[in-house]
Amino acid sequence: MPAHSQVGGLLSYRSQQALQPGQLVRVPLGQRDLLGVVWSISPTAPDLPAWSVRDVSSVMQDLPPLSDAWRQLVQFSAQYYQRSLGEVALSALPPQLRDLTSEQLARRLKKQNTARALQTTPGPALSPEQSAVLDQMAEGKGPFLLFGSTGSGKTEVYLQAIERMLATDPQAQALIMVPEINLTPQLEERVQARFGIEAVVSMHSGMTPAQRLKGWLAAHAGHARIVLGTRMAIFASMPHLKLIVVDEEHDPSYKQQEGARYSARDLAVYRGRLQNAQVLLASATPSLESWHHSRPATEGDTGGRYQRLLMPSRIGTGLLPKVRRVDMNKQPRRAVLSTQLVAAIQERVERGEQCMLLLNRRGYAPVLHCADCGWKSECRHCSAFRVFHKIDRTLRCHHCGLTERVPRACPECGNADIAPIGRGTEQLEEHLGELLAHVLRPDGTPVRIARIDADTTRRKGALESQLAQVHSGEVDVLVGTQMIAKGHDFRRITLVAAVNPDTALFSSDFRAPERLFALLMQAAGRAGRDAAQSATSEMWVQTFHPTHALFEALKQHDYPAFAANELAERTAAGLPPISHQALLRADARSQEAAQALLNAARETLEAQLSADTETADLVLQVSVYPAVPMSMQRVADVERAQMLLESPNRMALQKMLWHLHGVLHQVRSQPEHKGVIRWLVDVDPQAI
Repeated sequence: MPAHSQVGGLLSYRSQQALQPGQLVRVPLGQRDLLGVVWSISPTAPDLPAWSVRDVSSVMQDLPPLSDAWRQLVQFSAQYYQRSLGEVALSALPPQLRDLTSEQLARRLKKQNTARALQTTPGPALSPEQSAVLDQMAEGKGPFLLFGSTGSGKTEVYLQAIERMLATDPQAQALIMVPEINLTPQLEERVQARFGIEAVVSMHSGMTPAQRLKGWLAAHAGHARIVLGTRMAIFASMPHLKLIVVDEEHDPSYKQQEGARYSARDLAVYRGRLQNAQVLLASATPSLESWHHSRPATEGDTGGRYQRLLMPSRIGTGLLPKVRRVDMNKQPRRAVLSTQLVAAIQERVERGEQCMLLLNRRGYAPVLHCADCGWKSECRHCSAFRVFHKIDRTLRCHHCGLTERVPRACPECGNADIAPIGRGTEQLEEHLGELLAHVLRPDGTPVRIARIDADTTRRKGALESQLAQVHSGEVDVLVGTQMIAKGHDFRRITLVAAVNPDTALFSSDFRAPERLFALLMQAAGRAGRDAAQSATSEMWVQTFHPTHALFEALKQHDYPAFAANELAERTAAGLPPISHQALLRADARSQEAAQALLNAARETLEAQLSADTETADLVLQVSVYPAVPMSMQRVADVERAQMLLESPNRMALQKMLWHLHGVLHQVRSQPEHKGVIRWLVDVDPQAI
């Protein structure tokens, strides 16, 4: 159950047959028959009236019990992320499992292929850096942070580590995690080619319920030797797990944003400890948390808990792209693309090379605006503007989905001259088409421009076919949002440009610069992946702040310098990873009601803790700030407020949250808080 409901603990049932912890059963709850997990066994009847304890309906006899380690992982996740045990346990199981009777499950298991053939194809020869990293992994215990530049061959290191592990243990299983679904197919192809299709299963939200169940059963039985998946795969039942790889470990997608708001990366480290499995986190731009945890020991500092592994060079003779900064203060006012960048794109296209332009805003323009009366295309249900999409003449809210036709005139004053302000990928694509209309490719044909963003990839299979066009050279200039910057191995791209990255430099979210640096380094890594062209490859950054420290570090491809600068600022401000945070959010019919609940909980909590000598010190150890509206204050007619809790001591913060839980139920039941819809806790939030 969700944390804001009050059914959260274990329920007691009676069984006529002997059961084991971890077994799946079907039990009556109210009028329904539901799937349950046996969590613990009591030989004596609970101290409850006999009529209130019901019998287990049936037992999933043919399925081996879920292991102790799996149950510990779920229990820890529920406690740490402040959710109920049942909610985490059942959301970790494939949805289709909940609907099967024990007979249907038995039939499924009979169909499952018991032996999964493992056939290893030898990989390419390793570079000295790759060999050194694998040797360090063989000697060390981990967790390891593999800090390797883009194109340094990190994927080959994972595959070789898996190969060595599978060769030494005939039962061993490996889990490879990627941040997003669109990165799964290309890695899946590579892993299957290496270890055989039978040995590999995938787990992500794009799969059908039947596919998810089949993959889960294969992993649970130990038949699948390698599981490849997104964040949900961290809860896959893998009894013989010996290695966990978290690729692009810095990516915010590893943090779940609904329900139990767990971090799959952090749980990977915890799970590795539980199952005595090696954990390898990898990135060209590690999260500052992982970088801090892998710091080497110095005088007065024992160092971090992780072991840092380094692979600074690109494979072969490949060089990292040269970074060019364009000072947009010197360009004509309202210029979208500088004259230098347009000339550079033209030159590349005429040579038969590909270019990529990154703009993190989809749609044609963020806002439609009336110059006469000041009207803007606001969403009536959210505190956000609806985005103008020219292709189908609609105004669309990217938060609640409200879509309407573009009005012929201003709805406020009737002025027919309403115009777009700002730019999105759709407008950039159109603008490029005009600027490059006269440009011809080496074969004399006109330039071909394509756009990849959430709008062009809605249809199933659309992303795959668009990426295939880029790979085959059918596209000369690719325009898109951050989804084109991550993980793709485009061999012909020699120029990458960030069109308008400045907004993240001065964001209210302290993690925004870290995300921007990671995105720009990722994007730069798409250029010059073919060693023959790497010497001439370039990354262009159009900015109004060319001397900013972030762009200085980017120019040198110097992540350690950027990280040192950011960590110094965070240490001075007492921000993570130096401290630990949790956010309490309330959703209500009005902003006043949302804030009133949070502030009442804060006052009640501090009063209760201060009155007891055993808990009084918690008030001094944990800062609880007053409630404020969320930056996106209203979504789909629901008002949202938040309250930040912060402490240098993780245990103190956890204790405070445990006490807060009880206080929230107590305060919520008071009549003055009737307008509150729900509340939720986000531990280690990724956005504030």
